[in-house]
Amino acid sequence: MTARARRTARVTAALLAATSVAAGLAGCGPGPVAADGTTLTVFAAASLTEAFEQVADDFEADHPGVDVRLSLAGSSSLVAQIRQGAPADVFASADTTTMDELVADDLVGTPQDFATNTLQIAVPPGNPAGVASLQDLAAPGLRLVVCAPQVPCGAATAAAVDGAGIALQPVSEEQSVTDVLGKVTAGEADAGLVYVTDVARAGDQVDGIPFAESDAAVNTYPIATVTDTHQPELAREFVDAVLSPEGRAVLAGLGFAAP
Repeated sequence: MTARARRTARVTAALLAATSVAAGLAGCGPGPVAADGTTLTVFAAASLTEAFEQVADDFEADHPGVDVRLSLAGSSSLVAQIRQGAPADVFASADTTTMDELVADDLVGTPQDFATNTLQIAVPPGNPAGVASLQDLAAPGLRLVVCAPQVPCGAATAAAVDGAGIALQPVSEEQSVTDVLGKVTAGEADAGLVYVTDVARAGDQVDGIPFAESDAAVNTYPIATVTDTHQPELAREFVDAVLSPEGRAVLAGLGFAAP
């Protein structure tokens, strides 16, 4: 099994474990330890999936015996899980507002900004609905999908829409940006508001349409160690890896901008 395949399995396991904690199974003690060494659990915004998979691969190569477990979901969902005791060592959010909730509760250390991201309209290949602007998303009958308001991509959507003075009527509000993208790639939506990086990651599965109003809704991504981590040194080393020139190069290669 490849390192990427093992990580995919670990992501699934981490999400299941975190969901169980969120349902009331808190207080399970320190994070798990792999048979061949230590497991470092990193909670990260769904939009960071590909970037953090690459950073985690490099981190494991530089730290023999360490397995990086990525738990990837909407930032607000991850915050709720950390608050309810889900074991995590590092948290990376898709916006500063969500991270600030954990800072206020003393559940994370001092956050450090490591990237920014901007919204873009994703449409099916060929753009069958003829969407050309943010205003077009308000057209009657258009099947629009966006992130829920409490999710960072949803908050960015609200900022862009409010600034443009338009009202949208989405057919669905999703809990993560990857869910929005999934609706578009599955043909269940005529358009979706996602990040530039998600459009790039989707390749030829979607077309991306930039819009000027996105400049009013740029999201800054912070990362911090979790206060209750049982591996503070290793957690700090992972944060340093994300902030390093190598980590920033990975992020830039996937379309993230510098903070």
